[in-house]
Amino acid sequence: MNSRSQRLGFWLFGAYLVLYVSYVLVMAFDADQLKVIGPGGINLAVSVGFGLIIAAFLLALLYGWLCGRDEASGHEGLDLRQEKDRDSTGDAP
Repeated sequence: MNSRSQRLGFWLFGAYLVLYVSYVLVMAFDADQLKVIGPGGINLAVSVGFGLIIAAFLLALLYGWLCGRDEASGHEGLDLRQEKDRDSTGDAP
């Protein structure tokens, strides 16, 4: 894993964390707002909970797509472990 993938993962995790903490804070301090019955007879708390699950799945797909695109274009970065292994085996140019 390169540093770009790590930064992207941290940013996506941060985005999800903001969504989740917002949901928890609303549940803790204004739960009446989430008792509203929405489409299909399901209350808003359940709908938002499923929305969070779907958001996590979509963020994971986005991460996989962006990291896969980088690897395909050759932006995977320098893996120092491979360089060190080549040097120690004498395969270095």
